[in-house]
Amino acid sequence: MSAPPPTARKPRRLGWPQRVFSQVLLMQLAIATGVTVLATGLFLAPLSTQLDDQAMHRALAIAQSAAADPDMTGSLLSTDPDPRGPVQSAAERIRRATGAEYVVVMDRHGVRWSHPDSGRIGKVVSTDPGKALAGKEVMEIDSGTLGRSARGKVPLRDTSGQIAGAVSVGIAYDSVRARLLAAIPGMFAYAGGALAAGALAAYLISRRLQRQTHDLGFSDISALLAEREAMLHSIREGVVALDGTGRVRLLNDEAQRLLGLGPEAAGRPLTEVVGEGRTADVLAGEVAGEDLLAVRGGRVLLANRMPTADGGAVVTLRDRTELEHLGRELDSTRGLIDALRAQDHEHANRLHTLLGLLELELHEDAREFVTEVVGVHRATAEQITEKVRDPLLAALLVGKATVAAERGVALRMAPGTLLPDRLVDPRGLVTVVGNLVDNALDAASGSDGGLIEVGLRTEDRTVVLRVRDSGPGVPPGQRESIFTEGWSTKDLPAHGKRGLGLALVRRLAERQGGSAVVDGADGGGAEFTVVLPEAMSEAETDTAGAAQ
Repeated sequence: MSAPPPTARKPRRLGWPQRVFSQVLLMQLAIATGVTVLATGLFLAPLSTQLDDQAMHRALAIAQSAAADPDMTGSLLSTDPDPRGPVQSAAERIRRATGAEYVVVMDRHGVRWSHPDSGRIGKVVSTDPGKALAGKEVMEIDSGTLGRSARGKVPLRDTSGQIAGAVSVGIAYDSVRARLLAAIPGMFAYAGGALAAGALAAYLISRRLQRQTHDLGFSDISALLAEREAMLHSIREGVVALDGTGRVRLLNDEAQRLLGLGPEAAGRPLTEVVGEGRTADVLAGEVAGEDLLAVRGGRVLLANRMPTADGGAVVTLRDRTELEHLGRELDSTRGLIDALRAQDHEHANRLHTLLGLLELELHEDAREFVTEVVGVHRATAEQITEKVRDPLLAALLVGKATVAAERGVALRMAPGTLLPDRLVDPRGLVTVVGNLVDNALDAASGSDGGLIEVGLRTEDRTVVLRVRDSGPGVPPGQRESIFTEGWSTKDLPAHGKRGLGLALVRRLAERQGGSAVVDGADGGGAEFTVVLPEAMSEAETDTAGAAQ
C-alpha cells in the first residue's frame, strides 16, 4: 500500500496561541509585567513628594540652627548690612558647611544682611517674609533670585524674645531632582530583576502545565472531556473511578445500575456507598487478581481494577448474572446427561434381564421385576409432587433426585414437608434450592450411604428451607466464609468460576429480609437453613394453613 501524499502545512497566523502552555505563559507574563509596572509607578509617584519634603525639613533645620546662634542676633542688631560684616561671614560659613544654596539673614523690614551674591546685601528680599517676621516657621517650594528651591524660614529673636529679623535657608531644587533621577535607574533595575524572576517562574510553571496537559489546547481538552463523558455513559460496562483517598470520583450509568447507586454517590467514601463486604474489597483493591467475582444484590459482577498515577484506580464491571446462570445450567445439564447415560446402560441391563426372563418363560418373575423397577421411580416422583405443590420446584427436585440416585446418593423429603403452590417468587426459591442441593450432592457423593434430606415448610408468609447432607460437614471456623464470593474447595466447573452459589443464596435471602446459615447435622454432615419472609401471599398463606 502506497503512503498517502504529505499534507501541505498551513501557514501560521499571528494571533492568540491555541496551546494551554502558551496561553498560560503569555497571561502570566502579562500579569507579571503589569504588576511590576504598577509597583514601580506606585513607588515613584510619592518619591518626588518625599524628596521635596526631606529637602524642606533640611532647610528648616539649618535655619533653626542659624537662628539659635546668639551671636547672629547680636551682630544683626549692632552692625549695618555689609558684605564683609559678621552676619555675612557667619551665614556663609553655615552655607558652606551644610551645602545649602543660600543662607539669608534679614531684619524686621526684610532687608538682607547676608546673601551668596554680596551685591544683593542691603536690599529687600524677593519673596514675602511676612510669616517668618510674624513669628512662624515656614517650609515651602518657591522661586527667588537664585531660582527654584526648597526653603525654610525661621524668626530671629533677641535676648528678650522680641523678633529682630528672620533667617531663610534654601536648598537648590536641582539637587532634589537629581536625587530623584538618580533613584530611577536603581528602581528600574530592581523592577527588571523582579520581572525576570517572575518570567522565569511563569515559564517553569507553564512547562509543568504543558507536561501535565500533554501540550493540548483548551479546545482539545474540552473536546476530550465531552468525548469521555459520552463514552462513559454509552458503554455497556460499568466504570467506577476512585481517587487516592478511596472516594468515588465518578460512576457511569451502567455502574450505577449494577451497584444500585445514584449520582449522589460521587464524592463519598467507597465503603459508605457500597458497604462492607467483598464488593467493597474488590473495588478498593484489597483483593488482587483479574476478573474478580463479586455479588451485588442479585447480580454476579466481574471486576477488573487498574491503578492510576495519582494513587486512585479505575474499576470496570461486567454483569455475569445471565452467564453464571447459563454456566450453572450447563453444569446441571452435563450432570443430567451423565445420569441419563448411566440410566441408558442400566436400562439396557434391565431390558436384557427382562428378555432373559421372558425367554425362560418366567412370566411371573418378569412381571414382578418390571413392577419393582417402575415403582421405585414413580414413588420418588409421587413423594416429591405430593409434598411440593409448586410445579417448577417439584420438577427441580425430581431431576435432582434422579441425578443423586445415579451418583449413589438418596434424596428424600424431610418429614412434615409441605409447600403449597402459592410462591411469590418461584424462580428465586428454585435458585436457592438448586444451589443448596448441588452443594449437598457434591459433599455426599462417594461415601457409603450418601443421603440428602430436603425440608420445606411455611410459617404464615415465611418459607423455611432446610437441606441436610451426610458429607464431611463444614468446620465451625469456616461457617461464615463459605458464604463469601469466590470461596470454594471444589475444582473449577465448565464456566471457570466457583464460590458463587452460597453467596447468591445468602444475598437472595437477605434481599427478602431473611437469612442463610449453616450448622452441623445430627450424625455428621452439614445442615443449611434458609428463612425467606414474605415468600407467600396473604390469600395463599390462608389456603396453606387450611391445608395443614
